[in-house]
Amino acid sequence: MYNYYYSTDRLNDRNGNQVSSVTVNSPAGPVDVNVNVHLHSYVFAPVLMYASSCKILGANYGAWIAPTFANNTLGAELSVANRVGGSLNNNSSFGVGDLVVQPVWLDWKMNHLDLSLAYAFYAPVGRYNTRTVTLPNNASVTVGSANNIGLGYWTQQAQGAMAWYPWTNKATAVMATGTYEYNSEQRDTDVRPGQMLTLNWGISQYLPLNKCKCLLLEVGPAGYDSWQITDSTGSGASSSRSQVHGVGGQVGLTYVPWNAFITAHGYYEYASEARFQGASISLNLGIKF
Repeated sequence: MYNYYYSTDRLNDRNGNQVSSVTVNSPAGPVDVNVNVHLHSYVFAPVLMYASSCKILGANYGAWIAPTFANNTLGAELSVANRVGGSLNNNSSFGVGDLVVQPVWLDWKMNHLDLSLAYAFYAPVGRYNTRTVTLPNNASVTVGSANNIGLGYWTQQAQGAMAWYPWTNKATAVMATGTYEYNSEQRDTDVRPGQMLTLNWGISQYLPLNKCKCLLLEVGPAGYDSWQITDSTGSGASSSRSQVHGVGGQVGLTYVPWNAFITAHGYYEYASEARFQGASISLNLGIKF
């Protein structure tokens, strides 16, 4: 059970500087619109994972599916901020978001190294609508609704990950994951968001809290870096490529007899371009049957 909360009061331009207004291209010409950002986003995702006993190319095979529930998407709010400005206070309702499915998950395990390859897709089943906004010069533009929970487009995702263990007991791990995302055209617009490349990294250390080593503490630093590597296309697309960089850490408890864990993460975004810059926390609970 994945719980994620993100908060921000900052929108950055393509140079990483905080902005208070944006220039909107309308049928009647460009117009400057003020932007006031104060956003809170919450996502809940129950994830069901399956690990098979069969081997494919010497790798363990697994798969997972994750329906999502949220009060909004940052992507919807960002579209409104960049295209029509205004005050963004996030008063949207809670509802069903997009569905994430990873049908292919291959994992090779060795004494000091784990390697994995995976394919996943995001299905746009969450609430997505467009609305027409009238600008100060009385021109109008069509944008996604600020209370959208879904993004309105498909995403294909390829991922590679590794974990290196200095010792064979695997109590210490250095981990990195690379993710490539390719997006389809957004519904009811001619915008195709650019492709994304993301690097997640972390160091994990397990420490036994009792003599039987039934209760384990996990601690370590973690972070992420994400870049838009191609331009978005379409008449309503932004000409800026976004990126964001965050750093933080994690702490967790694992109860070995139950195969259960609880983990908390916290991240602070110290730099971003052409997107929001904020902070996030997450609380995750899991159990193996």
